[in-house]
Amino acid sequence: MLLPLACLHGRVAQCLTSLLVLAEPLPRPRRGAKARGAVLTSAEAAPAGAKMAAELYPPAGASAATATDIANSNAAGAAESTKVGLCCPPCLAPAPLPPLPAPPLPDNNNPESPNWQSFHPTLRERNALMFNNELMADVHFIVGALGAARRVPAHKVVFFHPQYVLAVGSSVFYAMFYGDLAEVKSEIHIPDVEPAAFLVLLKYMYSDEIDLEADTVLATLYAAKKYIVPALAKACVNFLETSLEAKNACVLLSQSRLFEEPELTQRCWEVIDAQAEMALRSEGFCEIDRQTLEIIVTREALNTKEAVVFEAVLNWAEAECKRQGLPVTPHNKRHVLGRALYLVRIPTMTLEEFANGPAQSDILTLEETHNIFLWYTAAKKPPLDFPLTKRKGLVPQRCHRFQSSAYRSNQWRYRGRCDSIQFAVDRRVFIAGLGLYGSSSGKAEYSVKIELKRLGMVLAQNLTKFVSDGSSNTFPVWFEHPVQVEQDTFYTASAVLDGSELSYFGQEGMTEVQCGKVAFQFQCSSDSTNGTGVQGGQIPELIFYA
Repeated sequence: MLLPLACLHGRVAQCLTSLLVLAEPLPRPRRGAKARGAVLTSAEAAPAGAKMAAELYPPAGASAATATDIANSNAAGAAESTKVGLCCPPCLAPAPLPPLPAPPLPDNNNPESPNWQSFHPTLRERNALMFNNELMADVHFIVGALGAARRVPAHKVVFFHPQYVLAVGSSVFYAMFYGDLAEVKSEIHIPDVEPAAFLVLLKYMYSDEIDLEADTVLATLYAAKKYIVPALAKACVNFLETSLEAKNACVLLSQSRLFEEPELTQRCWEVIDAQAEMALRSEGFCEIDRQTLEIIVTREALNTKEAVVFEAVLNWAEAECKRQGLPVTPHNKRHVLGRALYLVRIPTMTLEEFANGPAQSDILTLEETHNIFLWYTAAKKPPLDFPLTKRKGLVPQRCHRFQSSAYRSNQWRYRGRCDSIQFAVDRRVFIAGLGLYGSSSGKAEYSVKIELKRLGMVLAQNLTKFVSDGSSNTFPVWFEHPVQVEQDTFYTASAVLDGSELSYFGQEGMTEVQCGKVAFQFQCSSDSTNGTGVQGGQIPELIFYA
């Protein structure tokens, strides 16, 4: 039976609406009966789809409200048509909807610090940052179908072109190669960096490997600072701290000030203060700049005699004359010293030290020499241009490892046998000497040999004498120079006494002792042949600077 034309048009519209509904993705099934395999029917999906179709394709001239009404009417019609089983011919299917936009790809094009290289110390981190990053990209891939393609940046010269490796390793090199004033030359001259140091810098940028040597570490630190490579600079500073000792402390102090490394500067001062005589008499002291010279000479904590300071200043002046190409004369030495000469505390020397040193150096004027002699001897002292107060130096600290002391008629005896103890500390200190017990039977004199060893190697020793007053007090015996002791390493302190056999001895010994900021740990030593151990015996004190 033929349907009327108007009715046919209505059926076609309903078929189109049903097709639009089926083109829309089905919603995710909910939990329950439908989620376990049931499929939504066309009637259930029709209302939303019909409404969307009407809004997308409203009749010409229809308003938004009219379009909504049509959508509601068509939705009802679509549901009814499904019930009677009518179908729409395939030729009348609508055009496909435009594809949804592709989800964004991850990228690294986030704003970074101008010195971003400093915050990524390893080559792997710096290369990871270049992933999908327009920065220095020299090739782009157009990925995806036409209309939905993405432009992905990449770096075809990674690991094959030094320009890229250097630029991702240093903000200075990045500015040199990619900045507004980028270098276009094939050769770049760097006259102020040593070749060996520059090779260390390049090796780190190419491989993350750091090979430092004592002869080139300062030059490498300069290169790392110049090209702003903080990881390499930190490695240089750590290397210098571990190799720091009295003979290079003054030079490293000068360099640490130049490179603005406060931690290294503090470490240098610890060594210079505690081992001042060794530091001032080293060759390195003569290589420092004049400003560092003045800073050292004004140092209140220098733990040495003023005669040693004066001698060191004269040695520096001689070296400076040679650097400036001047004849080494008293006049020229005084000239290169300038005001630094008047920072030496000459009046704090003993009269004998002054007479044997500054008075015969010819660097002082006759008037200055005359006035200083009067200052020592006259009741009315003349004014002087030199500081008059003695340096404070360092106050020695004592670690006492026994809680009490005692004596008995048959103990403690000395017959040339060794008293020894092992110890370790939790931070770097300088052992200056040992405190020992003396005679328990009145005043007596002892000859003593003290030693400090590490792994069997003698680090310091002294053969001297001390007088005991017969009390239980300890008596200090000093090494010639304080000895630097590293943390978490066991050292052996030993003493061999010869004198009155009967002596005081310690008891109730402690395994661990907290002395100020330093923790000491004690254990028995196999070198001890006279009975000294952790619990009792001789060597009651360690004298140190910290």
